[in-house]
Amino acid sequence: MPRMILSAASLGLCFAFAQPAAALDLESLSDADRTLLRAEIRDYLLANPEVIMEAVAVLEEREAKGQAEADSDLVKVNAEALFNDPNSWVGGNLDGDLTLVEFMDYRCSYCRRAHEDVKGLLAADGNIRFIIKEFPILGEESVMASRFAIATRQVAGDEAYASVHDALMAYSGSMSETGFTRLADSLGLDAPAIIAEMNSDAVTQVIAANHALGQRMQISGTPSFVMGDQMLRGYLPQDAMQRIADEIRAQ
Repeated sequence: MPRMILSAASLGLCFAFAQPAAALDLESLSDADRTLLRAEIRDYLLANPEVIMEAVAVLEEREAKGQAEADSDLVKVNAEALFNDPNSWVGGNLDGDLTLVEFMDYRCSYCRRAHEDVKGLLAADGNIRFIIKEFPILGEESVMASRFAIATRQVAGDEAYASVHDALMAYSGSMSETGFTRLADSLGLDAPAIIAEMNSDAVTQVIAANHALGQRMQISGTPSFVMGDQMLRGYLPQDAMQRIADEIRAQ
């Protein structure tokens, strides 16, 4: 192999790694030179496979940053619906310095798991405002459960809703009028009034609005959270959520 050709291939290799692809004019190379360049690159990568991992790490970091920026933009655009919706239950510290919004489904096993973590976070932190978005996506029983919870709030208020929400997160019975009647009776609520409200237009509109918001936020699974200006997609344990809360406050 002539030294000149090898040097050109090596130089091309350096350019390939150090500059954007457009900076290396492969069209100006002969077929033989391109073959040599490819061989040099292959040999280099085989001898230094850690370069591939470094490149993947850089790519993942860029993608994560891009996703975080896109999510932050989504939160800003939809802030009113996320944080000031009068049809969503609000708890925790109503004057907290940080707001956590959860999109949840009562039949979602990870939502049930997250339920205890969120309660633990609210108790331990003490300065988080918490909003629940009924987001039934796992079938008709999910929709029925959300209708029952929303109807409870509309008929009996926030305290009753909180009791029903907690009960449904631990509920293993039938997601039916019969099951809901028993549940309401066990909590001392007016079961007939709540059942009658379940299929009202007002309840339907709440679910439809949450689904539309979830679509705008590009939410495809539960649980999904918004904390401050960040999207947290999927289940996170209490300590992880607390870490993120601390990082947001430190910014």
